[in-house]
Amino acid sequence: MESEAHRFQVQVYYEDTDHSGVVYHANYLKYFERAREAVIGPAELVRLWKEAGLGFAVYRAEVGYQDGAEFGETLEIRSRVRKDSDYRLVWHQEAWRPGGRKPAVKAEIHLVCIDRHKNLRPIPPTAAAG
Repeated sequence: MESEAHRFQVQVYYEDTDHSGVVYHANYLKYFERAREAVIGPAELVRLWKEAGLGFAVYRAEVGYQDGAEFGETLEIRSRVRKDSDYRLVWHQEAWRPGGRKPAVKAEIHLVCIDRHKNLRPIPPTAAAG
């Protein structure tokens, strides 16, 4: 079952853009990462790593670019998460420009839970709640 959409605001800075003032494509992955961290919670991610030795790694990412955001805009990142198995979370994320009628960027990002030795581990309930 997929979670309700979580919303996260991202300011587009000059350093995020290319020479034309449009967000460089790879930076959307950073925006999506920040939004996922906000959903799970930084304190919880730190606790999982320090106490249980657990973290997350991107297993697969599919990204579609439809409309480039520009310097000075504030994007809304909309995130929904679904637990796909005991080991994998699938995140559906979209970057929306102010007043946009469709997402500027859409992504499906698969994360797996791993330990310090990079072995798959079951996803803790606190990380799957979304």
